[in-house]
Amino acid sequence: MKSSWMLVAGLLFAVMGTCVKLGGEYFSALEMVFYRSLFGLIFIGAVILWRGVSPATSNVRMHLSRGLSGVASLALYFYAMTKLPMATAITLNYTSPMFLTLITLLWYREPLRPRLIFAILLGFVGVILLLRPTMNESQLPAGLLGLISGCLAAIAYINVKQLSAIGEPDWRVVFYFCVVSTVTSGVLLCFDEFHAINWRGAGILMGIGASATLAQLALTRAYRVGKTLVVGALAYSTVVFASVMGVVFLREMLPLWSWIGIAVIVVAGLLAVRESASTSD
Repeated sequence: MKSSWMLVAGLLFAVMGTCVKLGGEYFSALEMVFYRSLFGLIFIGAVILWRGVSPATSNVRMHLSRGLSGVASLALYFYAMTKLPMATAITLNYTSPMFLTLITLLWYREPLRPRLIFAILLGFVGVILLLRPTMNESQLPAGLLGLISGCLAAIAYINVKQLSAIGEPDWRVVFYFCVVSTVTSGVLLCFDEFHAINWRGAGILMGIGASATLAQLALTRAYRVGKTLVVGALAYSTVVFASVMGVVFLREMLPLWSWIGIAVIVVAGLLAVRESASTSD
């Protein structure tokens, strides 16, 4: 039951993705990052005031690292989402377990086991299948940026695990991420353009903010209280939910090669999570 928090997060992240796709008609990716972060900051700030707890922390540097890697990943992810089919963009972002496995192995200088190597290589075969047969040249940069977002997401997840390991509560991790993300995207927007917000746009932004904030809380809780292997596997529920929502709500029909690439990446991610968990055990 504890690991099932990841299913909740997966559904909410898919809802966020749908809202981002719809919001691309009205706002830039950076604007949506800013409003998503600002909404989360207001929401978490209200919870802090209501509960009467202190956001003070002695781990500012770790929170800053988590925030910067997270906001960079989020900005590239949102950009890819506005340029690519939702299932494609989300799957590229969900290459993070392969990057997480690779970074962990290099960081701790552990021996590369054959099954881990196979999982990583299989994942990038899936990436090639997903990108090359289905994208024209104008979409390829967005696809590569979506892939980079997966690498940055892996770094952010490492930071989340480290913060959880030293006892930082879920709400504080999310709070400082929202602070760093709001400030960073807000500063960058000073050199960009703000678009006017109409009623439909406001509803979309609220949907992005609410779904993303709740999903982040559920994800942080899942990694804190759940089993790493199960949580890592259930993370791919986002791909499933997003694929269904893309077809039903956005009428996005992907070619067969795309679905094969998505399936290969999911299988590779599951293998990477399983082998990484067994290594850490």
